[in-house]
Amino acid sequence: MVKKADLPKHIIDTAFALAAERGWRDLSLAEIAAAAKVPLSTLYPLFSSKQAIIEGFADHVDAAVMADEDREGAETPARDRLFDVLMQRFEAMQPQREAIGAILQDQLRDPLSICCGMGRLMRSMATTLEAAGFSTTGLRGLLRIKGISAVYLSTLRVWLRDESEDMAKTMAFLDKQLQRADSLAGRMSGCTMSGGMKRAAG
Repeated sequence: MVKKADLPKHIIDTAFALAAERGWRDLSLAEIAAAAKVPLSTLYPLFSSKQAIIEGFADHVDAAVMADEDREGAETPARDRLFDVLMQRFEAMQPQREAIGAILQDQLRDPLSICCGMGRLMRSMATTLEAAGFSTTGLRGLLRIKGISAVYLSTLRVWLRDESEDMAKTMAFLDKQLQRADSLAGRMSGCTMSGGMKRAAG
């Protein structure tokens, strides 16, 4: 029997395994509960919807990114810090890559899911920036979040197709995207994603 403390992760893992096998769109909470071998009455208070399961997984990834205590300090160039944190995010998601691809494919057909997903993305990207040591408050923080969200989404498409063991294609693409973002930020006056990061983390 699964321990109570491990139950949320067990349900998430079960749901994602089903998504990888048969897709996400038509999957029901009852089917997830049956596959996880827990009563629906036990699952529902933890995850009242499939979107809540996705949110739970995103929380797990955010926590993994924030938990790294060996991250280099503020003296490291901004682009390098962002690269490291974003790659940590992809590494945390790697075991569920096939399921994530299936879920995203189905969500793209549902405008409501897209809206919910964008809100979650913004929160996760704020976590990414904070983990890299940069403030996400105010207008500058919002611009940073939007900028890194664009970088992340473009890299996500490459990651979903990256079959290399060391995610070499993902790393190369991400580095190139961050270089482009850094160059763009350097040409903008005041509205910077990484330029402001170089000056201060506050």
